[in-house]
Amino acid sequence: MNTYNRFPVAIKQGKGSYVWDTAGKSFLDFTSGIATCNLGHVPEVVKYAVADQLEKLWHCSNLYQIEAQEQLATLLTNNSNFDQVFFCNSGAEANEAALKLVRAYHTERRTIVTFNKSFHGRTLATLSATGQEKVQTGFAPLLSGFTYLPYNDNTSLKSLQHDPPAAVMFELVQGEGGVIPADQDWIDELVQICSDQQILLVVDEVQTGMGRTGTLFAYEQYDFEPDIVTLAKGLGSGFPIGAMLAKEEVANAFQPGSHGSTFGGNPLAATAGLATVTELVHSPVIKSSLEKSLLLITQLKQLMDEFPQLKGIRGKGLLIGIEVDGMAGEIVRKAIKENLLILTAGPDVVRLLPPLTVTEDDILLFIEEFRTVLETLFS
Repeated sequence: MNTYNRFPVAIKQGKGSYVWDTAGKSFLDFTSGIATCNLGHVPEVVKYAVADQLEKLWHCSNLYQIEAQEQLATLLTNNSNFDQVFFCNSGAEANEAALKLVRAYHTERRTIVTFNKSFHGRTLATLSATGQEKVQTGFAPLLSGFTYLPYNDNTSLKSLQHDPPAAVMFELVQGEGGVIPADQDWIDELVQICSDQQILLVVDEVQTGMGRTGTLFAYEQYDFEPDIVTLAKGLGSGFPIGAMLAKEEVANAFQPGSHGSTFGGNPLAATAGLATVTELVHSPVIKSSLEKSLLLITQLKQLMDEFPQLKGIRGKGLLIGIEVDGMAGEIVRKAIKENLLILTAGPDVVRLLPPLTVTEDDILLFIEEFRTVLETLFS
């Protein structure tokens, strides 16, 4: 159906930081499938694990125990502050599960607060939670029970004290909203108010999770513990898997029959997730990605000195936004002609999402080709 403004590139193969189209042309991929292929395309550790699982079992119902799913849940909880995991197939589904869990837990409160420019998915509930009118247009009536506050605005948080909602749901870096990191002082005040008012903290880490910002979870960098966190994208190296993690007290609001998924955490997806998270946790890839982030940002700042059309650089880890004053779409289209794949985050921001395994040579090649793009457009 006509739901995507697709670029004229048909990708057939990928490896590491590169993809090839059906004509054999190679592209340096700084999108990672929109923060999904965090270990690069077709990582060996995931490929071999899934190939082995293909010979054993593809699917069984969640009415039965699934070994890989239980191992993945254990790995995630052992490396976070959460106790229980619900598996599904996508970020939107993970956020749907979180919204249901909030309502199951806070039976007397029905409102969930989210933030302007947020993005939480495209199902009816998650687009209702999303603070962007362009996502919601044409789908009224939206699901009731959501209110929106300005992001990084301490003053507006006082409303949470006057009429406490069931939960506050937010991203620690607004990816689709322009690559905007949360301010530490804003998070500190938000967390304190939510603690005082018994408001659940729900962090959407669909894009920021699995090492993307320099730690396994972005919340680790802000010195607080959410009650619920949602994951997808980088969790399975491209295999469809999502997860909603919660502390035990909150998770216990779900009982058999409260929620479910036919395919969620099936043997293939769980095996991909287990291999992916094992590599992220036990190898130096996340630590190394911070060094690559510093190199990339340093090189981009040098380009800012050459091209005044680049207005600013922001983000965390290898989730980077370049502010370009209304030129983002044109830059992305021109980059394709230079064998680069990059993204927008609104009309004014070019978004870079290289794999965490990106090499120094990949970064220097990117800068060289990105400079050619800018020269073509602005010289």
